[in-house]
Amino acid sequence: MNKPSRHRPPEVVVITGASAGVGRATAHRFARAGARVALIARASEALDHAAEEVRELGGEAIAVPLDVADAEAMEAAAERIELAFGPIDIWINAAMATIFAPVSEIQPEEFRRATDVTYLGTVHGTMAALKRMRRRNRGHIVQVGSALAYRAIPLQSAYCGAKFAIRGFTDALRVELMHDRSAVNLTMVQLSAFNTPQFQWGRTRLSKRPQPVPPIYQPEVAADAIYWASHHRRRELWVGFPAVKAIIGNALAPWLADRKLMKQGYSGQMDDQPLPEHRPDNLFEAVHEDYGTHGRFDRRAKSRSPQLWLATHRGAVLAGALALGAMVIGRLHAPRRTPGSSR
Repeated sequence: MNKPSRHRPPEVVVITGASAGVGRATAHRFARAGARVALIARASEALDHAAEEVRELGGEAIAVPLDVADAEAMEAAAERIELAFGPIDIWINAAMATIFAPVSEIQPEEFRRATDVTYLGTVHGTMAALKRMRRRNRGHIVQVGSALAYRAIPLQSAYCGAKFAIRGFTDALRVELMHDRSAVNLTMVQLSAFNTPQFQWGRTRLSKRPQPVPPIYQPEVAADAIYWASHHRRRELWVGFPAVKAIIGNALAPWLADRKLMKQGYSGQMDDQPLPEHRPDNLFEAVHEDYGTHGRFDRRAKSRSPQLWLATHRGAVLAGALALGAMVIGRLHAPRRTPGSSR
């Protein structure tokens, strides 16, 4: 479980968006390793429950209720966390808010709110972390991104725009850290579709319930990827074959993706059920009911990703490929036996 040794103190980890979904699953993963976990999200029962789960799983926890769109609150939280737990080792930006709708049906204040939380929340968290990590010349910041940071899709313009912005911000900052010869590491984890409560409480103007574009993965797959990325110096980590396909496919033939999404991008993001009459909406206010880590797609979600294993075991994959290649070459160059020759 990677528990801290007797001579090494527990890692201090900050996770935004920690009250549900990928953020909460990531808190669980670090708790199993005995970390001190600060959970940031808007005040709700879910945030308190997430902190309790961290303690039950073997970690230490502090719940820090705030809106990540508030830069001053984020800075104050970082100060409070270090006073309680010590220097921050890892900061993970996973908070997000969105609206499912065509651009023509989204109000300016809705675009602004989704951007403030998803993009600026990441900026605020990164700045608070860097203020402390730069002077110690150590630390790791993980941005939880998406394949939609490379390939935008219809009905999610606010979310895609924010994720594109996070990628641009992260790439610029990474080069600045390189220029300054900083040992602070910056990684972006690009996710596929995941089974989270986002599709139960994200604001929507669709006629039917929104859903992630299949195939769908469980949040624990993302949590394992984020945990791994927090301990390795990898520029980006792509999670799930759909993310790989979307990113590479868009680089090679974006026009083909446009045409496919024109035909399937609407129907693929809605199931066959109408919206519930009193469906919650967390764009401007927190949903106070605890929806947990998973969404409603447990029966369809995958709990493993072979692609992620390959991505995080590149040395073993390369060694295996070289060994296989050597074996094939050896057989090709082996002397051929002629009929009647002795053994």
